[in-house]
Amino acid sequence: MSKVIKIKKGKDIQLVGVAQKTTSARTVSSSFAIKPTDFKNLVPKMVVKAGEEVKAGDVLFHDKTNPDVKFTAPVSGEVAEVVRGERRAIQEVRILADSDIKYKSFEVPSALNAENVKALLLDSGLWAFMVQRPFGSIADPSVAPKAIHVSCFDSAPLGVDYNYTLANEGDAFAKGLEALKALTEGTVHLNVHEKANNASLFTHASGVQINSFSGSHPSGLVGVQIHHIDPINKGDVVWTINPQHVVFIGRLLQTGKLNLSQQVAVAGSDVKNPQYIETIVGVNVEAITTDNVTNDNARYISGNVLTGSNVGSKGYLGYFDHMMSIIPEGNEYEFMGWLFPSYPRPTISNSLPISKFLKKSFVVNTNPHGEERAFVMTGEYEKVLPMDVMPVQLLKSILAQDLEAMENLGIYEVIEEDLALCEFVCTSKIDVQKILSDGLDLMAEEG
Repeated sequence: MSKVIKIKKGKDIQLVGVAQKTTSARTVSSSFAIKPTDFKNLVPKMVVKAGEEVKAGDVLFHDKTNPDVKFTAPVSGEVAEVVRGERRAIQEVRILADSDIKYKSFEVPSALNAENVKALLLDSGLWAFMVQRPFGSIADPSVAPKAIHVSCFDSAPLGVDYNYTLANEGDAFAKGLEALKALTEGTVHLNVHEKANNASLFTHASGVQINSFSGSHPSGLVGVQIHHIDPINKGDVVWTINPQHVVFIGRLLQTGKLNLSQQVAVAGSDVKNPQYIETIVGVNVEAITTDNVTNDNARYISGNVLTGSNVGSKGYLGYFDHMMSIIPEGNEYEFMGWLFPSYPRPTISNSLPISKFLKKSFVVNTNPHGEERAFVMTGEYEKVLPMDVMPVQLLKSILAQDLEAMENLGIYEVIEEDLALCEFVCTSKIDVQKILSDGLDLMAEEG
């Protein structure tokens, strides 16, 4: 292993309700969904209709602008509904699942190369898990990346422990890495935590470069890791993928079947028994949370509390997510909260010193404790962003739609999750991730 890269800026947000290292048996869910809204810049075109029967691995829809990029069913069953929103935009494709999953068979090549691996991943729908930087969109199969990065630890609040969830997936992970190595002539990087166990399936991987990181969140974000290993410049293309999705690829190569089983963390202060649950991508939230939530007024977040989506108690787990974070809604008025000392909660501000030494873990809610104000420079963003990027100036260049300034200020290096902590510490209550998302979309449109 190479030397440890120390991330000196950031903030660990310690919350009550971390998932314990126990796994509940597979939860039976009658309903699953794939949401086109989980994918950046996707224009979906349906292939199936409501009422049709599908197997796990059958195509549900494809990208209208790139038909080779397909999205497949995670389970077998009946396509129950195609949920549409404004202008008939497809929001969800829901499937009523069979009790016993039937799988479509895929032909697995005996020798792996870039061409046949790419074709297999596109046909099976697993290509959608490959994310391209810059812009954070689905990887362009016609482009060769200079490197592929896999972040093997999660530093986000209540984050998933991949050393635990993938402990028995060593063979599948190794097989998945073979496919990644075939996709690039560059380096496949495994980015691990400095405290990774020597027996970890990550630290013993072969044919890849292992990079070790230490420090607070966002040290586990792949964008921060890329910045400290080999920054992205204009014209560079880098692909990233989650270690769980590498396992999905490995299973496909081993069996010829699309097996999207995974362990999902159900965590948060409103969870009675925080733990991992074995389920499948796109599971109905109700199936993995029933009788395990203590608060009727809770927010159900698919993903972590910094970057996840509010899906509600009857929604569906996001395509890329491996956790449900359930915390109090925070819609109760705090009388004169601006005047009196408030309850202990995570902060970088010295105005609430009680929060720094009373507790190590906090019960938090979604109350922003204020509304949007003038966007001023305070130096707060720079305390938690361990990248050579000037975040306030970058965001203001996006608001001004100054493309040249956006380029010069490093927009190619970041996506929304990289600036989530900036949004958390912002006293101006600026919607940082939304502004950055708009900027990335603008840059992509301008080519």
